[in-house]
Amino acid sequence: MTSEDYKEGQVILIDKPLEWTSFQVVNKVRWLIKRHYNIKKIKVGHAGTLDPLATGLLILCAGKFTKKIETFQAQQKEYTGTITLGATTPSYDLETEVDATFPLSEITEDAIYAATSQFTGEIQQQPPIFSALKKEGKRLYEYARAGEEVEIPSRTITISEFEITQIELPLVHFRVACSKGTYIRSLAHDFGKALNNGGHLSALRRTKIGDFSVANAISITEFEERLKG
Repeated sequence: MTSEDYKEGQVILIDKPLEWTSFQVVNKVRWLIKRHYNIKKIKVGHAGTLDPLATGLLILCAGKFTKKIETFQAQQKEYTGTITLGATTPSYDLETEVDATFPLSEITEDAIYAATSQFTGEIQQQPPIFSALKKEGKRLYEYARAGEEVEIPSRTITISEFEITQIELPLVHFRVACSKGTYIRSLAHDFGKALNNGGHLSALRRTKIGDFSVANAISITEFEERLKG
């Protein structure tokens, strides 16, 4: 592959490591391409953010293929993950500390399986306050970190599949296929509420975006090795 190949357009499937931001992955891949080919400029962007505490498929577009980013972002996504019941956190995941706990004695496996039906099809979902969405020019997490309350409008999303794959309380493992704009953290939080309990997201991995699969993705190290040939 030459520098011109990248400038003309490439899709790069990266398996994002834990604790990296999507922006850090983009920066690293851009830097590797520039260094390897000794070029000053190359466009690289990603098609859909993954939180630092999530792993899995990140589609990077280089060169002229950055024009395809919106098309990829609009496609259905699939995730696997774990909801921890019996506790909530302000961020709805492990980014913040537990702020409330609940007994698990009343929760049955039947109730867990039954609750998934409330979250399939077209539903209304409220994004978490700890998110990068903007309101009046500020990102929501800025309000959250300042301790300010802010009204967050709900949005319409579509969850086409929500499957419980294993239950080992307090952990509930799942697979979900959903539309653009779905917050799996909010799903975990709302799932706990549906059980008259609490819940937060404790693990998340994106496995698919449209026809692209994490099975075909490579690590950042593997990408660097491929550049070297």
